[in-house]
Amino acid sequence: MLLTDMTWPEIHALDKNVPVVIPIAAVEQHGHHLPVATDSMLLAEVVRRAEGALGNRALFAPLQWLGNSHHHTDFPGTVSASPRLYLDLLCELAESFIRHGFKRILFLNGHGGNTTPGKQAVFELRQKYRERTDLLLLSCPYWDLASSERLGQDFVQKQMGHACEWETSMILHLAPNLVAGDVSRLQPVSFDYGFEPAYRGWTTKDRTATGHIGSPQFATAEKGERLFTAFSEGTVAFVGSVAEWEGTAWI
Repeated sequence: MLLTDMTWPEIHALDKNVPVVIPIAAVEQHGHHLPVATDSMLLAEVVRRAEGALGNRALFAPLQWLGNSHHHTDFPGTVSASPRLYLDLLCELAESFIRHGFKRILFLNGHGGNTTPGKQAVFELRQKYRERTDLLLLSCPYWDLASSERLGQDFVQKQMGHACEWETSMILHLAPNLVAGDVSRLQPVSFDYGFEPAYRGWTTKDRTATGHIGSPQFATAEKGERLFTAFSEGTVAFVGSVAEWEGTAWI
């Protein structure tokens, strides 16, 4: 179900145990070859497929295209909310549904920079409503909902990057006209942060001159369809488990 297609009486009449999925993405630079709307476009397609499969088992909020993208702001075209402002935005989005009685809320994330704020938002909300044992507050990137082993042996990357083999493949499948230049000529950029296992503060230009991270030169449209299939099916299965939650148990 799409929230935007419904009237308020229809929403009011819903079972408040239905999972509410809030898709959160970004508009930011994606290297020399992908559009700045990449994260929003990819998440929108995952949501489109998942919503169609789930039917009335889940309620999908509109995609939130503004993300926490300050690490990309050296590159033109990036639009960002600061981390603390973005955290407040996520909390207020969830509060809107909690206020109207919904109990199961998932931030379905399509941008790496939203991961930490998403976790912090559900953590802070849980502390605020610590006496409520019936609330289920979740945040998860869509790419973590499918095992990379399902994708096939021809993938070079085993994890999501940025304007990488995975994202480039999905845009090649979804909107090949928006891919600029010959991606096969692009050079790989390491995933390493440096000084691991510590987490090092970074900006994107610390790690990459072009703006991509990963190996986009290995992208194909056929890989993109496999990725969309795996991620949408993984989302359907996960949201289904949220819908089937007993209501109070930890697991």
